[in-house]
Amino acid sequence: MNQKDIVKLKSHLPKKPGIMGKENYFNSAVLIPLILIKGEYHLLFEKRASGIRQGSEICFPGGEFDPGIDKNFRDTAVRETFEEIGVKKSKIKIIGQLDTLIGPMGVTVEPFIGVLDLPGISKIVFDKNEVEKIFTVPYSFFEKKMPEKYSVRLQVNPIEIDEKGNEIKTFPAADLQLPPKYTKPWRGKRHSIFVYKTSGEVIWGITAELIHELVSLFTKSFN
Repeated sequence: MNQKDIVKLKSHLPKKPGIMGKENYFNSAVLIPLILIKGEYHLLFEKRASGIRQGSEICFPGGEFDPGIDKNFRDTAVRETFEEIGVKKSKIKIIGQLDTLIGPMGVTVEPFIGVLDLPGISKIVFDKNEVEKIFTVPYSFFEKKMPEKYSVRLQVNPIEIDEKGNEIKTFPAADLQLPPKYTKPWRGKRHSIFVYKTSGEVIWGITAELIHELVSLFTKSFN
């Protein structure tokens, strides 16, 4: 590498650094929907249908970025909201975006905040193949109630057992002559899990983390 190469390298560096290796993640976007009910803003949630992935869990509308359909992650959030709970783009006013959330299980989430131009949720027609029910919780509930916080430790396992009971080395540490500790499962970092208990449902995981971040940002704006 010489001085000319350095100049060339500099010209190819990202103008706005993003997430390295993002294409290797499950890249998704969600809408955090706010809806005005009796003079107070509520957060709108959906409960996933029991027969789908992560069935019966509470979440915001959203899903995987589709490069064949979506120009950007904002499009993903709006499209998935329409597909899941039938709210049209014309009824969604995007007011901003939170930071990208990188989940511990190989997921990235681009969260958008949107105000729904609807009088309530009674006339919302949702896709029952994907959604069991929808409901709202006043934003003030989350302002007043701190989430429960738990901590789990993630583990990296270089060995898998297939359906026939055969051992598969997914990472051949011994063959690569790496230290012996990498031939066995090794501990990763601890990961915090937030949990909100409402009167009817438990909201946890990524959805709870997004709520906590939203409340924290809103609270900081008044300090």
